[in-house]
Amino acid sequence: MKNPVPHDKYFLRSLHQEIDLYDRKLSYLAKFATFATPAERVDAEKKMTTKRASLEKTAKQLVADGVEFSPADLPRSFRAAEAASANQ
Repeated sequence: MKNPVPHDKYFLRSLHQEIDLYDRKLSYLAKFATFATPAERVDAEKKMTTKRASLEKTAKQLVADGVEFSPADLPRSFRAAEAASANQ
């Protein structure tokens, strides 16, 4: 049997790093990647966005459950969203 993955601050930090990686991959897709057809581009973006969304949901659930984290470990997209909401 597999041991369950501990959902602690280190797991949350790795989730934040992975979300940041997917943000960079999506940015690369939008700016530099070439595809044979526009449909292939849409499919690739859709797959990455779906994976990123599931990671984001898990990370936000862990934060809601009270797992501690450092604001410096947040992905850049989360920091930008927090800064925008703080300015309003």
